[in-house]
Amino acid sequence: MRKFILLIVVLAASLVPAMERQNGADYRARRVALSKLMEGGSLVLFAGTEAEGPNDLYGFRQNDNFCYLTGWSQPGAALLISPASDSHPYTEILFLPEHNLTQEKWTGPKLGPENPDAPRITGFDGVQALDKMHEELVKVLPQPRATVFTDQGEGSPSLGPIEWLRRTNSFPNYISFRDGRQLIARLRMVKDAGEVQYVTRATQASEAAHQAALKAIHPGVTEREISALMQYEFGKRGCERPAYAPIVGSGFYSTVLHYSEDSGTMQSGDLVVMDVGGEYSMYATDITRTAPVSGKFSPRQREIYNIVLGAQEAAIKAFQMGKSKLGREGPDSLFQVALDYINSHGKDMHGQPLGKYFIHGLGHHVGLNVHDASDASAPLDKGMIFTLEPGIYIPEEKLGVRIEDMFYVDQNGKLVMLTSHIPRTADEVEQAMAHK
Repeated sequence: MRKFILLIVVLAASLVPAMERQNGADYRARRVALSKLMEGGSLVLFAGTEAEGPNDLYGFRQNDNFCYLTGWSQPGAALLISPASDSHPYTEILFLPEHNLTQEKWTGPKLGPENPDAPRITGFDGVQALDKMHEELVKVLPQPRATVFTDQGEGSPSLGPIEWLRRTNSFPNYISFRDGRQLIARLRMVKDAGEVQYVTRATQASEAAHQAALKAIHPGVTEREISALMQYEFGKRGCERPAYAPIVGSGFYSTVLHYSEDSGTMQSGDLVVMDVGGEYSMYATDITRTAPVSGKFSPRQREIYNIVLGAQEAAIKAFQMGKSKLGREGPDSLFQVALDYINSHGKDMHGQPLGKYFIHGLGHHVGLNVHDASDASAPLDKGMIFTLEPGIYIPEEKLGVRIEDMFYVDQNGKLVMLTSHIPRTADEVEQAMAHK
């Protein structure tokens, strides 16, 4: 046992996060920015543990907000942020659990609070054992009243530990708990340079996956085979996992938005919608392309495809930094621009406008989550990354088309398409499929 303990210590001394991690100063800047939004309150946030949720099936994935504020990818940690007050300076502490040697035999060595290199590895000046949290909370929280922000969402890994800390009298008598998710969302909406780099890496790897899929599609191939090929292609380029359940739906299932069985066999004359993206260093991308299984669009398929593409182009053209919004309502709604275009171009089999077949929003923010934390009422501004993804889905015709691209508003206010290296027009899709 002593030999095993020594091995754990030696290995932990050289531990670095398995995935890429931004400079520690980037995470500290986010923590300081958050402290200024809390109006004198403190933040107590917990990471998940290896035993929670689907970890046995998919492996441990860090909580998004915890990752955003710490960059720490290992389970079981906790974070305390307390702004400067009359009684103490600005305080931030990363709490690490003590070693569980039995668990580490199964899932590998972890960094412990006793490691002298813990501050350097984690980027925190203050690293403490998790058992010390009660003591540190008593030091920094004002008496007899205090406000503590945490993650109060359903299934949050913070809920149980917060309740335990209440039982141990770690909080003042008059304690107010507030949900900190919206404050963190305000910060997460604007990406820094490192975040943009990770999203770009995920996007480039996923573009290669879509290119490979276009070359592999043919009548008789299964949806699952194409899904597996795409996951292999972005995985070998560094993505840890899919950013969401891959959607490869052909025929009728091209009209089912979140079809994820991927169990059908592609038939000549059908379309296939591929909504597939990888996750790189926990940052997502989201890309959709629609292709003809036979390699050539029919006239009707091409008509609908061009209407969807035209709707996206109309939204791109209408974009104004600091003014345009993704929401459905209001004079600055890009959704309304796309819907108006669809309604004024083409008809269904009954001579009716096509707008009723555009049954989802135009886009969403992308970052640590594929549907990233955001405020729908906020205009699109510098540093934001989002999708524009109009679609038309006509079950009666077994005809579904979605075109989804990733966009970034650069520091000059220019709208930059991050997914510019894969076929987008109908002609480009056909040309890519012809070069197999």
